[in-house]
Amino acid sequence: MTLQTLLALAAIVTGGIAIAVQAPLNARLGAAVGDPVAAAAVSFGVGFVVLAILTVARGSVPAAGTLAALPAWLWIGGVLGAIYVVASVWSVAVLGVVTMIAALILGQLVAALVLDATGAFGVPVREISPTRIGAVVLVSAGLVLSRL
Repeated sequence: MTLQTLLALAAIVTGGIAIAVQAPLNARLGAAVGDPVAAAAVSFGVGFVVLAILTVARGSVPAAGTLAALPAWLWIGGVLGAIYVVASVWSVAVLGVVTMIAALILGQLVAALVLDATGAFGVPVREISPTRIGAVVLVSAGLVLSRL
């Protein structure tokens, strides 16, 4: 494995840890403020401030004209992030962290198969192989086992 591959794996494992920890923290925030959507808004607000500071500190603030010229569909990522945060705030108290994360990963893998197979959004096309289907089946089994 190359160093770049190892760094990418370490980064995404760290991101996975962050998602697992974020879910119960945001659920507690939702209970404290009395609404999962309000909790998601607060969470996004804090995240926005952190990212804005990092963007300014790195000197990579995009020009307003650049942002205005982007196609509208590129803005959907924020909507999808909001859906995830609200869903996790609400579902972690019902499902528990392990089941919520297993279901999250299952949803990600199913979507990833479609994205890879179609090359949507410019990702390289990768075939749906029996091995990849097996990975989804195993995660599905893990999801079922997490509820026993």
